[in-house]
Amino acid sequence: MLEKCRNAKERWGGVSTIIDHWLEERQKLISLFVAIPTRKAGTVLNGSVHSFCELLMDYLSSGHFEVYEQLLREGSEFNDGSLEQAQRLLPQIQPSTDQALDFNDTYGTFEAPTLQQLCQLSRDLSELGERLEERFALEDQLIEILHTAHKDLAGTS
Repeated sequence: MLEKCRNAKERWGGVSTIIDHWLEERQKLISLFVAIPTRKAGTVLNGSVHSFCELLMDYLSSGHFEVYEQLLREGSEFNDGSLEQAQRLLPQIQPSTDQALDFNDTYGTFEAPTLQQLCQLSRDLSELGERLEERFALEDQLIEILHTAHKDLAGTS
């Protein structure tokens, strides 16, 4: 997952400052995500999961309220079908948003967990990781459709 994130940043890093920042946030999010299982039970909830949840909410917000809007605005400037392709991808991203919000609601303020709750955290992290990987692939497609389709016309690289 981390390698795919690096590849996306290398490929589209110059698109805009907003997307650059967003891809950096994604990389930090993935780094926090993969570090959680290596933490001891006490530090998992006292720091790692809380930090992960905060960054996850920031990442989702940036995507929905900044990046997607910017990309769609870019796509609307060209009448080449890319906007329609991108709009078909957006509903496919929503299930991961819902799952991430549920995860945050459950673990964002999680205190003094039982062993059973820690086991559930492990399962929920695994499921969330799968959903996030799907999301990142869809977001990469969104960037590629809207950036690649217009880079020659817009004179960007």
